[in-house]
Amino acid sequence: MDERFNRWLLPPLLALLFLLIVYQYVSPACPGAACPRRPPASAARRGGGPAEREEEEEAAAAAVPPRLVAKFPFARGELCRRVRFDMRGRDVIVFLHIQKTGGTTFGRHLVRNIRLEQPCYCRAGQKKCACHRPGGDKDTWLFSRFSTGWSCGLHADWTELTSCVPAAMERRGCAGNRTLRNFYYITMLRDPVSRYLSEWKHVQRGATWKTSLHMCDGRSPTPDELPTCYEGDDWSGVSLQEFMDCSYNLANNRQVRMLADLSLVGCYNLTFMNESERNMILLQSAKNNLKNMAFFGLTEFQRKTQYLFERTFNLKFISPFTQFNVTRASNVDIGEDVRQRIEELNFLDVQLYEYAKDLFLQRFQYSKQEEHQKNRLKRREERRLLREQRAHQWPREEAAEVAITEDYNSQVARW
Repeated sequence: MDERFNRWLLPPLLALLFLLIVYQYVSPACPGAACPRRPPASAARRGGGPAEREEEEEAAAAAVPPRLVAKFPFARGELCRRVRFDMRGRDVIVFLHIQKTGGTTFGRHLVRNIRLEQPCYCRAGQKKCACHRPGGDKDTWLFSRFSTGWSCGLHADWTELTSCVPAAMERRGCAGNRTLRNFYYITMLRDPVSRYLSEWKHVQRGATWKTSLHMCDGRSPTPDELPTCYEGDDWSGVSLQEFMDCSYNLANNRQVRMLADLSLVGCYNLTFMNESERNMILLQSAKNNLKNMAFFGLTEFQRKTQYLFERTFNLKFISPFTQFNVTRASNVDIGEDVRQRIEELNFLDVQLYEYAKDLFLQRFQYSKQEEHQKNRLKRREERRLLREQRAHQWPREEAAEVAITEDYNSQVARW
């Protein structure tokens, strides 16, 4: 009896066990009402209804770059850099060109790659271009190596440019307009180690920049204040070790020196104050001047540099910037000890670049968020206008259909 009962009971139990197993695979991952209902396949292919599509467009318009973890706090006014650059008026872009920061490439972009009503006139075989204002005005809107030449000295720094540019523009034959000019200073920065190695390779090939004026407080430094690191005509063939061993090498912390107000520390007179105080003042001055410039870019971020320049001045480049990851500096194989030594020699530039990079990326993120928000509001307004148009159009269509139907019915009645 028991054996017969077990034979009849076993198949139903096995069937029930099989159903439980199948249910585990078929049932949704989250039970009850917690799981959202999956739309039908046809709805998924169509992209949902109008409301769903609008929500998707809203989400796409609101998409912004990943949030940057900021190291330095900046006010909104320091992040939003938009200037009303009047090319027809008396506004001038002044390019502060720091050695080995990609300034030559960027300078060429300014004279050859901007979409202008009146493009710069560049003769074949000549470095300088004539960048005149639209409308036949012979005045220039750009003060740079490739437009006005080295009018304030070879690779003039912030101290030199701010005291020289207004007078230099007057000498170009535009007297009487000095009080009407707005000068918008721009520059390029680069990773300190890469920039230092690039300058060493450049000096090794014979570069000296010995014709630089280094004007400060109305005079150039004396040979005792600014001695040279080499005895001959140049320093060609110098080894990296020799380059680093010269304590008064201007390559050390060059970016800070080029951007700071040197008159605050007695120019090139190193006995004016103690070294630690001098370094602190130079770094803070360079940060302030950089932050207050109309624009600065970073060599390591070419596309972002292009984007921010276009947003700042409301000018568009014809062709996109190219990021060159292989340079003479990148081909230099150095050990960790040498890298650390270069960072120590450029400890002010390292701090400035960290500050500059954070400000640059915050400005980029702020501009992107602003652009996405503007596009989102634009799409929303377009959809609102479309809905209003449809709301006005449908009653007219319905009235037309009613009129056609009544006319047809009347004709049928006459027949």
